Amino acid sequence: MSTIIDNLARHLSDLGLLALRLGMSAMMLTHGVPKLRMLLTADEIDFADPIGIGEPATLVLAVLAEVVAPIFIAAGLWTRWAAIPVAATMAVAAFMVHSGDPLDKREPALLFLIGFGTIMCTGAGHFSIDSLRVKRGA
Repeated sequence: MSTIIDNLARHLSDLGLLALRLGMSAMMLTHGVPKLRMLLTADEIDFADPIGIGEPATLVLAVLAEVVAPIFIAAGLWTRWAAIPVAATMAVAAFMVHSGDPLDKREPALLFLIGFGTIMCTGAGHFSIDSLRVKRGA
């Protein structure tokens, strides 16, 4: 039993990163899946275009950042790279889309930005596909 506790203590930060990756990704998917539905079913797309590339293109980028990237992050595959589009999307949401809104409207995007920015800086940790790839020398 003592060995199990010692191993857990050694990997506590890795367990924290796993919890952060899974929790942030699951919550992001709840925002991204409705956008994916809109992309797949809407005849006419009505979506914000804060960077001026057109509403359909902006929606596609948002879906990639809020659906595809979180799946990679949850698995711990190319984690730091996958966190970049999510953090960037949340920065655009917080500082451009909701720039005139009160803090309570901007807060979710800011919290996601902090979480995915942390993942971008720290990486996935031991409990990830990235860790397995490094061990195998891939």
